[in-house]
Amino acid sequence: MAAVRLRRPRQSGMQVSKSVAPIEQRQPGQWSAGDLVRVTLRLQSQAEATWVVVVDPVPSGATILGRGLGRESDLAQQGERSSGWAWPAFIERAADSFRAYYRWVPAGSWRIDYTLRLNNAGQFELPATRIEAMYAPEIFGENPNTAWLVLHT
Repeated sequence: MAAVRLRRPRQSGMQVSKSVAPIEQRQPGQWSAGDLVRVTLRLQSQAEATWVVVVDPVPSGATILGRGLGRESDLAQQGERSSGWAWPAFIERAADSFRAYYRWVPAGSWRIDYTLRLNNAGQFELPATRIEAMYAPEIFGENPNTAWLVLHT
């Protein structure tokens, strides 16, 4: 999957789109180390599916809030929302990506948000955001990610 860079969205029964919005940004219009970001994933399935996973990569060194570690801002996470009829059975906030696992998803659309703190400066090229039926990998959707330029504070 990572051998060839994805240039435009691909879909085979599922779709994923991603938007990012600043919660706290030191300089408007540019990302800096320490900024807080709200990531919104909009997901869609053309048919009911079981055991679906969505994987959204994050920049190196970034922290996904909500892991229960000290110094995480509960206030920054207050605007996180989920909507639709699909609810995750498990959410994994790993060092490299956000993953949400669903036992069952209906045909239709849903959304999930998470909060991210950018900790390191640099230019980050990320693999595609992907949704996939785990036991039917031919049912999936991918969306390319743009590069993140994070400046020193």
